[in-house]
Amino acid sequence: MNNIMEAKKNYNNSIESIKMERYVLKKYETLLFDVDDTLLDFGTAENAALRLLFQDQKIPFSTELEAHYKLVNHRLWESFEEGKLARDEVVNTRFSILFKEYGQEVDGVLLEKKYRSYLEEGHQLVSGAFELITELQKNYDLYIVTNGISKTQDKRLRNSGLYPLFKDIFVSDDTGFQKPMREFFDYVFARIPNFSVEKGLIIGDSLSSDIKGGQQAGLDTCWFNPEMKPNDSKIVPTFQIKRLDELYRILHVKRDRLASAVSE
Repeated sequence: MNNIMEAKKNYNNSIESIKMERYVLKKYETLLFDVDDTLLDFGTAENAALRLLFQDQKIPFSTELEAHYKLVNHRLWESFEEGKLARDEVVNTRFSILFKEYGQEVDGVLLEKKYRSYLEEGHQLVSGAFELITELQKNYDLYIVTNGISKTQDKRLRNSGLYPLFKDIFVSDDTGFQKPMREFFDYVFARIPNFSVEKGLIIGDSLSSDIKGGQQAGLDTCWFNPEMKPNDSKIVPTFQIKRLDELYRILHVKRDRLASAVSE
């Protein structure tokens, strides 16, 4: 059994090596980054915002309540990505839907405003994000592509120090479309000077949003999967990484020689 497991592991490693070699000579110029759980630690910011919100409402906060909220929220955002719900429907109904299941009637719009004010203060970085972007912005055209609320994402990116390192920020709230819709990417591509889809790479944590959307738009894709979750979908990314610094290998540059490697 051990020999079979080892053989399977070696086979998978070989496949990854072959895959990397196929792209080793490919020179990317434009890198498109997702925000939440790719560059900024949304989970930590969300947890803090929820605690403050429920504390403000004098409602005991528990892991069960948090998990239930995330389930309701995930379903609503999934419908948003599929074009079934508008963004306002998602954010203004999630708390009223949640509390209705607990037999309470609340003002969903009011709770959303309070939650949003708390969430905007959360700008914790994913490990290695600032260092990576600081290095890459010297030699690549970097852009943000994110689903969310413009005001919230703008404040969080500015407070994190990442904002000035990107050439432009594209938020679904402004574009009128959301990832993975092709229209979102068409909007982005039309606003990037001299953009070439063959030289673009999108990096994000969501298979259904970032990777699927990137593929539909003709981009190479990089799935940031720090927890190494199994991929049970039919969406196959070009690359998969566990840590952000693994991007250096994909870009075929060494961190301390980034400038000279790209200019060659």
